[in-house]
Amino acid sequence: MLRKTLHLILLGMLSLNLCGCFLFVAGVAGGAGTAVWLSGKLTQEFHASYHTTVDATSAALQSLNLQVVKESQDENVTQFKGTYTDGREMWVDVHRVTDSSTTVEVRIGGVNPDKEAAGMVLKKIQGYL
Repeated sequence: MLRKTLHLILLGMLSLNLCGCFLFVAGVAGGAGTAVWLSGKLTQEFHASYHTTVDATSAALQSLNLQVVKESQDENVTQFKGTYTDGREMWVDVHRVTDSSTTVEVRIGGVNPDKEAAGMVLKKIQGYL
């Protein structure tokens, strides 16, 4: 019975590995550096100070010619609201996690969020860090 249970567990792990899900779950559990899609937002943690990340985000949005119509900031969160190049709404939130790490959330589009566009913005921010 124990041997049969072990075989089922091993078979389950192998099938997860074959479809890539196991590696995805392991990567997400690894934390920093991995972008995760949650509730229409692409989220990534960066090992950079809060102010450095806010400056990099501002520079990235400018370099992509994305119009920021409102920027609100307090000591732990900065939010950029604006328009993406094709007119869709855009939100970029920078959250302080610790003194040396931040989380950036990007959402492009209100009804049907665009994961690829959000990923491009995150890559540009990472390039400025």
